[in-house]
Amino acid sequence: MGCDRISGTTEARLVLHGTPNQTIGSTMIADPIREGLAKGWMHIDASALGQDATLEADVCIIGTGAGGGIAADVLSDTGLKVVMIEEGMLRSSTDFRMLESEAYPTLYQESASRKTADKAINILQGRTVGGSTTVNWTTSFRTPSPTLKFWRERFGLTELTDEHMAGWFERAEKLTNISDWGVAPNENNAVLERGGQKIGIKVDRIRRNVKGCYNLGYCGMGCPTNAKQSMLITAIPAALNRGAVLVSRARAERLELKNGRVSAVDCVSMQGTGYDTGRVKVRVTAKHFVVAGGAINSPALLMRSGVPDPHGLLGKRTFLHPSLLSGADMGNKVEAWSGAPQTTYSDHYLNTNAIDGAMGFKLEVPPLHPVLYSISVNGMTEHHRARITNMANTQVTIALCRDGFHPESAGGQVKLLSDGSPKLDYALNGFFFDAAKRALLAMAEIQFAAGAKEVFPVDERLDGFRTWADAKAGLEALALRAYSTRVASAHVMGGCGMAKDEKEGVVNVYGRHHQVENLSVMDGSVFPTSIGANPQLSIYGLAWRNAARLAGDMRRA
Repeated sequence: MGCDRISGTTEARLVLHGTPNQTIGSTMIADPIREGLAKGWMHIDASALGQDATLEADVCIIGTGAGGGIAADVLSDTGLKVVMIEEGMLRSSTDFRMLESEAYPTLYQESASRKTADKAINILQGRTVGGSTTVNWTTSFRTPSPTLKFWRERFGLTELTDEHMAGWFERAEKLTNISDWGVAPNENNAVLERGGQKIGIKVDRIRRNVKGCYNLGYCGMGCPTNAKQSMLITAIPAALNRGAVLVSRARAERLELKNGRVSAVDCVSMQGTGYDTGRVKVRVTAKHFVVAGGAINSPALLMRSGVPDPHGLLGKRTFLHPSLLSGADMGNKVEAWSGAPQTTYSDHYLNTNAIDGAMGFKLEVPPLHPVLYSISVNGMTEHHRARITNMANTQVTIALCRDGFHPESAGGQVKLLSDGSPKLDYALNGFFFDAAKRALLAMAEIQFAAGAKEVFPVDERLDGFRTWADAKAGLEALALRAYSTRVASAHVMGGCGMAKDEKEGVVNVYGRHHQVENLSVMDGSVFPTSIGANPQLSIYGLAWRNAARLAGDMRRA
């Protein structure tokens, strides 16, 4: 069953009942998760346990997102016995009905309403088996060369060259079918491409991790056709087929430390959609522990556990890609909820400055769905109603700011609340708002060039502009500030940063903790800066590399 011993689990085995498929249009879609459970995969829903449980394994992996999923696949493939711990629920294609009202409470951290401590930044972060890979928009980039170069020079990570990482990225790209997207962009993406071409900036196409995609546009609510090649569909089933054990709705409370090693992790069951703690405890002992709960949650677990932090680095330098939004009334149908969410981007403004100069930003577009749009667009009462009513004609561009490369861009800090839950302090300073203004100006120029009738940068003090000249004058005169200027992020990185020197990083270049012998971190929290690109492929490649090294070390031990 993938473990040397499982005790106290008489009610733990959960088999999902009902037909393991659903109909999309006239096509019947099989559900590989339900099929696997019916075949005998070992899944323990901690909320269904009647008594405490103890499990033993070679490796315990905490978190099942991009890093945890890859680690489970790689380590189980070498014959190691793996237990995966996931705080969120196990959901699969049968459950994904393209409804925001169901998706956000069951698949996202804090029902898609996670925020920084001061509430100035909204954070979208997954909380389900497969983590954010289950709900992301499939955008796939390798780690940009300038980012790797900065890491080598600033943090001593000399092995992380483009050539060294290429093979690991190729493995991940093959597993998740990352490839060119051959379908024409939807109108939402076409606006960025058309406008960028008219003002003379380069706009490129995005590669996607999909296979047999129906081009529905609801990727953020879980893929109902299993086209998205997330960890839920690829790595986690592979590990379960080899006898790995998955424990869902179990929050890792703390790691138990003895003599410089982790001896066990203590977890508590989660009830309902996973926001209320239960009474049942799950304890896992293992030879090695991999923390992969994602930035914010991973450093929080290490802090709750009292893991050594002699240089005061844990939780610091946590990065978000703080993002600005600019809406546009195109005067005709955009229907930005339909079609592949992200297929075009521009890095024209990302690397135009020196690496230690002004903050750069990447341009992309988001899909628009009623709830997500209504909580993002500015304005109130009649103004807000008018924006929502005109959503079908609305295009939105986003600018993802690349933080972490300048002394005035140190990111945020994860701290613990009195109940042990995490909060992220993240101050928005003048250095950021300089980039924010340049980003709003760039997006408005592109949208007008593409034919926008009105552009409305998302700031509470702005109603909208009818011409590029008015937008340019209005934005240049506006002093941007927190709360008025809407900022959001779907990318969380750092907090357990890697560095060669333990005085500058929590883990080394292979994700191994500098002070704790049998502890690794394998997720985006190891990034010492933001990366200036959507992070899933960067996490895949780095986790594959590091898990392969760990497997080799454990075989030789």
